[in-house]
Amino acid sequence: MVAFSWTKPLTFGAMQAQVDIKFDQLVKLAKQLPSTQWTKLKREVEEKVAVTKQSSDLVSLLMSAPTYSKKQLDEVAQTRKAINQWRTK
Repeated sequence: MVAFSWTKPLTFGAMQAQVDIKFDQLVKLAKQLPSTQWTKLKREVEEKVAVTKQSSDLVSLLMSAPTYSKKQLDEVAQTRKAINQWRTK
């Protein structure tokens, strides 16, 4: 069994209360929701997963991008050095 505890502060105007819900309690509460609220909850949870997938797509894109060779990096460094020397004259 996985131990999971979720704590969320609740704010009521100037008052604040903290609720500690264990995973099995959270599941029990979710199962008690009316179908419209269950659908809304499910949509919200899946939307968060979609955001994570988008960031992993970005990571995949960046990781598959072309890279510079050692020779190209040396050439860039030499060019920068030459430009900096030219600018200081």
